[in-house]
Amino acid sequence: MFLRCSYEELTALTTTARRVLGAAAGGGGVVAPPEIVAEIEALLPRLDGDVDLTTLAEEWWLERILDYLLTDGKERMDGLILDQYVGAEDAVNAYFDYANVLTVQGKVHEIGREMAVLIELMTGHPPTSETARSVTFPD
Repeated sequence: MFLRCSYEELTALTTTARRVLGAAAGGGGVVAPPEIVAEIEALLPRLDGDVDLTTLAEEWWLERILDYLLTDGKERMDGLILDQYVGAEDAVNAYFDYANVLTVQGKVHEIGREMAVLIELMTGHPPTSETARSVTFPD
């Protein structure tokens, strides 16, 4: 299944991911756990257009990354609003980054729900970690 993202959504994801990776590389800020850093590094090359999700396990992986990026984006937005003011250019830009990542997270969640329903239809059981990895959704 394809995750279709707008230019703005891809830009927000890339910007947020690079900021998190920059902090992990010693650029300041809160450092992400090593597992999430590795997952974000694996995701970045895929953020050049539509993202193909072929298994529910892959959707779970992406949702985990988006949860982290969304939390980071919200903390950044809140900090900029409190440090500057709600209408400051940095705060407004942080809001749009947060909102775009939130939109992508919603799309990914819906794809995951569809995959889970299809797996349950095919197997007669809710998805397990095995069926999440083995049942594929070709394009």
